[in-house]
Amino acid sequence: MTPPSSPVVSCPTCHKKTEWRTDNEFRPFCSERCKLIDLGDWASEAHKIPSDPANDDEPSNQDSYYL
Repeated sequence: MTPPSSPVVSCPTCHKKTEWRTDNEFRPFCSERCKLIDLGDWASEAHKIPSDPANDDEPSNQDSYYL
């Protein structure tokens, strides 16, 4: 009996097809290069998580803990 094959996913950066395996330390990326490109995009704020702009200026209860 043959073991099940690993799922094939697209690298989020270059879209190259790569196998999703536990021995791929860069998954879901195909390489360290693609992983670092993505990290740089987050650091330069090219990627952002949307938020409600109406609440950005108001401190939350959690924020007041640090004041």
